Amino acid sequence: MELGFPLSLQTLLSFALTTLAIELTPGPNMTYLAVVAAGDGRRAGFATVAGIALGLAVIGFIAALGVAEIAQSSTLLYEGFRWAGILFLLYLAWEGWTVGVDVVAAIGGEHGRHFARGLVTNLLNPKAVVFYVAVLPTFVETGRPVLPQTVALTAIYVMVATIVHAAIVGMAGTLEPFLDDPRREGIARRALSALLAFVALWFAWSTAR
Repeated sequence: MELGFPLSLQTLLSFALTTLAIELTPGPNMTYLAVVAAGDGRRAGFATVAGIALGLAVIGFIAALGVAEIAQSSTLLYEGFRWAGILFLLYLAWEGWTVGVDVVAAIGGEHGRHFARGLVTNLLNPKAVVFYVAVLPTFVETGRPVLPQTVALTAIYVMVATIVHAAIVGMAGTLEPFLDDPRREGIARRALSALLAFVALWFAWSTAR
């Protein structure tokens, strides 16, 4: 059964479930979205979700062209992206702790800034590259054109990830009214920022070769 997709229903469902399981595992996106939504509200969180979705889609398109496999096979490129992503996450944690000046320019206002952050964070995410190079190809069916399948699987991944991320923003955003008090807001922001720093360090360890 095709359902309009260039792959079978069984492959479609198994890939969607695999993607869901991966996205429900705590990671940089989940933690950072909680920081943004709890501190700056749901609109800022959803703007970040949109940036993350675009970042995942761009990496998927690059992977479909075979460029991601080159980056994965090159130790220098892989380490460069890996450490750029780690340092950017640590910067976001530091900024959340100190509420300092943002390294990303305010493109299109406050929500544009959050969108740009989500985009940059995922463009520098080597785990996304590994997913597209090591996980996604295992669901490509032999005997069918590879490119349409890769595009369809990428679209499914971005859709599932976006739904999970939007749910995280919705749940974390419920804390915003409670955090209207500056003292509570400061404590929560620093706690979440410390958690983000911890995730960045875990990210450094878990992605090391």
